[in-house]
Amino acid sequence: MTAAELLAASGRFPIAPGLSDAELAAIEDEFGFTFAGDHRAFLSAGLPTGRGWPDWRGPDRAALRERLAWPVEGVLFDVGSNDFWYGGWGPRPPAAEAAVAAARGYLLTAPRLVPVYAHRFLPAGVSGHPVLSVYQTDIIYYGVDLTDWLHREFGLGSASPGEPRATVPFWRDLL
Repeated sequence: MTAAELLAASGRFPIAPGLSDAELAAIEDEFGFTFAGDHRAFLSAGLPTGRGWPDWRGPDRAALRERLAWPVEGVLFDVGSNDFWYGGWGPRPPAAEAAVAAARGYLLTAPRLVPVYAHRFLPAGVSGHPVLSVYQTDIIYYGVDLTDWLHREFGLGSASPGEPRATVPFWRDLL
């Protein structure tokens, strides 16, 4: 059973008609990312709606921009307020403001994370990637893939015994 079929069969959330190829392309163009193939297939099969789900068809584009910015803004918060610094960025600037500015520049090269539900994300353009729970620099696996994530997040059957393996630079290093 696909992730979309599993969620629809659960009856836990309203499911609107799936996003068309034209709608997906318009979203990707508007926000500057490409959905991963499995995320695209999930949203094409049926669009989950309601609390926690991104409203990809809704008029509040600012809310979608905020959701897309959440992972980076969370890291920047930890850089400025909690002395976080990623070793791959080299030496940390001494002033918090300078550290945040430098981190913002480095984060431009990190793969974009796309919201799936609440603070669960998939990297743009990378199919079969584990679903990540992202809250500032507290990042954990929440499923081996979309189907496994639904099992774990909503108790929809048995979770996969497989080990998740993140492959995207930067974000995998925070796990």
